[in-house]
Amino acid sequence: MNEPIRVRYVGHATLRLEIDGVTLITDPIFRRRLLHLRRHGAEPEPGDRARPDAVLLSHLHLDHTDLRSLRELGEGVPVVAPPRAAEFLGRKGIGRVTELAVGDSHAVGGVRITATPAAHGGRRHPVVGHRSSTVGYEVAGSQTIYFAGDTDLFDEMGSLCERLDLALLPVWGWGTSLGEGHLDPRRAAEAVARLRPRVAVPIHWGTFFPYLLRRRHGHLLHDPPREFAEAVARLAPGVEVRVLEPGSDTELAPG
Repeated sequence: MNEPIRVRYVGHATLRLEIDGVTLITDPIFRRRLLHLRRHGAEPEPGDRARPDAVLLSHLHLDHTDLRSLRELGEGVPVVAPPRAAEFLGRKGIGRVTELAVGDSHAVGGVRITATPAAHGGRRHPVVGHRSSTVGYEVAGSQTIYFAGDTDLFDEMGSLCERLDLALLPVWGWGTSLGEGHLDPRRAAEAVARLRPRVAVPIHWGTFFPYLLRRRHGHLLHDPPREFAEAVARLAPGVEVRVLEPGSDTELAPG
């Protein structure tokens, strides 16, 4: 196929991806609020909740595996998730879960989905809760996409994809600081230098933030992708960065 990849950044780590006739949605969360966090920017549109061919879950943290949002996608929607996620999701009434350990692959239509390593904790908060693995995904068809989910740098990152067209990389979070297991704009640019995609899109920014902190720290809803683009220009000048505001989209033609 010679169709472009279509990417819609719904917000946070939620994207709708269309590749070779297959529609995927990553880490869906459509809420206006999550605990003490409030959504900023564009609200999800009805089409963002349209049933995909599969959902890709990177890990079970509340802001990546939102049960209400999963149910909004339709009963029995196929879910691809890391090891030990199916047990938790099944208890919550969400079936049709395919677990992928790092290196395992699963076909959705003509697209091959392979779990990749991720350096990020997998325990579901805020209580002790269920623990599963954390993964990213390589989505390979006529073009290749890397969805990092939530991760820090790791040794294998430079050899993940032999030919990478699009990298979707987290550049921030939902608060005023980042703990262990996250990429900030500079480290995300280092990831780009290792991965060498044709195009990089920053994600995991500009969507959720503590309500009472926006007046003082609201710049963190806007600055991380700009800082990421500036760092990529220095560290990997051959890579194009496309900054998508939540609620916007882009296309990537075959190259």
